[in-house]
Amino acid sequence: MHETILCTVAPSPTNPGPGYISVHDIQTGTSLASFKQNNATSHCTASLESKNGLGGLVMSAQQDKSILNVYNFQKDQLALKIVLPEKLTCIALDPSGDFCAGGSAQGRIYLWEIASGILYNAWHAHYRQVNVLRFTQDGAALVSGSEDSAVSIWEMARLLDDELQNDLPTPYCILSDHTLPVTDILCGVGPFPSCRILSASIDHSVKIWDPSTNTLLTTFSFPKPISHLAWDPTERIFFAASSGAEGEVYQVNLFRRVNLGKGKGVIGSGGSRELEAIGGKGVSDVIRVGEEDDSEGNRKRLMTVGQQITSLALSLTSTLLIVGTQAGTINIYDVPSHQLVRSISSHKGLAITYLTTMLRPSDLVGHVNGSLGIGVSGGGGGEVAGMCGRVVVPFERSRDGKRREGHEVGMILPFLGTTNRIDPTDYPYSELIVDHAFFVQPPSSTNVNSSQPNLQGKVTELESEVKYLREQLGKAKGVNDAMWENIVKKVVLKYDQAKEGEELSDQQLEERRRKRGRS
Repeated sequence: MHETILCTVAPSPTNPGPGYISVHDIQTGTSLASFKQNNATSHCTASLESKNGLGGLVMSAQQDKSILNVYNFQKDQLALKIVLPEKLTCIALDPSGDFCAGGSAQGRIYLWEIASGILYNAWHAHYRQVNVLRFTQDGAALVSGSEDSAVSIWEMARLLDDELQNDLPTPYCILSDHTLPVTDILCGVGPFPSCRILSASIDHSVKIWDPSTNTLLTTFSFPKPISHLAWDPTERIFFAASSGAEGEVYQVNLFRRVNLGKGKGVIGSGGSRELEAIGGKGVSDVIRVGEEDDSEGNRKRLMTVGQQITSLALSLTSTLLIVGTQAGTINIYDVPSHQLVRSISSHKGLAITYLTTMLRPSDLVGHVNGSLGIGVSGGGGGEVAGMCGRVVVPFERSRDGKRREGHEVGMILPFLGTTNRIDPTDYPYSELIVDHAFFVQPPSSTNVNSSQPNLQGKVTELESEVKYLREQLGKAKGVNDAMWENIVKKVVLKYDQAKEGEELSDQQLEERRRKRGRS
C-alpha cells in the first residue's frame, strides 16, 4: 500500500512566485508528480481519489480571479479552466464526485453538477463570507461555515428538488452557538443526520454537534483561536491547530479512563480502569483544553511547530499527523509519541494551503501501475486503459431552467434487501454434492444413441446447403467472367478505333501538303 500526500502550494507574502499542486510519498517525502498553475488559498481546493474505474481529479478555485482550475492525475497539465460567476472563497466535492459546491465573499453558495455543468442552485446562505464547505460522508447534506459565526446544514434532496427551484432554500438547521467567524468544519462517519459535526472558530472554541437533534454536545475551549482541524475516522481524538505564529497543535482525546474501584474490575484485585466518552452534556458542558485536569483523566497534549499552520491532515491509518505551514514546510509527526518523523522542505518560501492523504492513484502520471494491467493509451496520454477520466463540463454562470428540464439524471438505486437472493452460506453440503455429481457425470449411452439420428439429419442438411452454395458461387463467377470479358472487349475496340482515326487524319494532312506544293 503506497500512501501519498496531496498538497496545494500557493504564493506567500514573502514569495509571490507561482503556485502548484504536488504529490509526495508519505514514507520518503519524494515528489511523485506536480501540477502547475495554481493560486488557491485555504479551503479552496478539493480532490477525488481514483476508484471504481474512474480517474481522480483536483479542483482549485483561484484567489485572484473568478476561475476554477481542474486537474486530473493522468497528465501533468491543466485539464480545464472554468469561468465562474464570481470569485469563490471555498469549494467542496461530494464523496461520489457528482456535485461541486462553492461559497463566495457575499455569502452565496453555488451548487453544480460536475458531469453536465448545470447550476442546480444558487442562493444567499449567509450574511457574510462563506469560509468553509463540507459534504457529509454519504453526500446527503452540505454544511457551511461563515464569517457571521453560523454553521448551516443544507439537505441535498431539497437543493436538487425541481419543485422547490423557485423557492429560497431553507436550511435543515442553523447551529449558532459560535460568537466569532467559523474557520473549519469536519463531518464524522455515518449517514446524515446520525453523524456528528465538528466546528472550529476564532472564538477559541471547537464544538461537537448532533444534527439529528440539532443540539450542541460539547464545547472545547482553547487558549488561542483555532484555524484548522483533523479528526480521527474512529472519532477517538481530534487535533486543533491555532492560528498564531507559534504554530501550536492540540491533541484532544474524546475518551478517558475511569477507575472502577477495588473488586469491581477484572484486572487484578486492585480494581480496573475502563474507557468512557468525554462530553455530551450539552451547552453547559465546557472542557478547557489549556488547563490539565488529571482528576477527570483528560489528556490534552500540545505540539509546537514553530511556524504558522495553514493546513492539517491525518494519514489513512491515523498514526501520522501532517502539518502544513506558511513557510512551505510539511512536517510529519508520529501521533502516539508526538515526535517529528519527517519534514518535507521542497516548497520553502511558499504556503501549504491544502493537505490530504490518499493511496497512490493507479493512473498517476509517470507512475502507472503495470501490475494492474493499466497502460497509457495512444490517444494523447489523456486516458489510461482500464481507468476512464471523469467527465467535467464548464459550469453554468447562471441558472437555465430549460437546460435542466431537458437533462436526464442517471442514478443507482440502493439495495433494499427485498429481492430474493441466495446466500452462499445457506447452500447445504448435501445439495452441493448432488449438483456436482450431476454436472460432472459422463453422458449416458441412451442419451448418445437417441441423439445420433438428430445429428445425422443436421449433417445431411448442412451438406446439401453447402452443395447449393457452391453451385450459386459457380454461377456468380460465370456471370462475373462474362461481364469482365464484355467490358474489356468494348474498351479495346474503342481504343483501336480511336487509334485508326488518328492515323487517318495524319495521312490526310500529308496529302494536303503535297497538293499545295504542286500548285
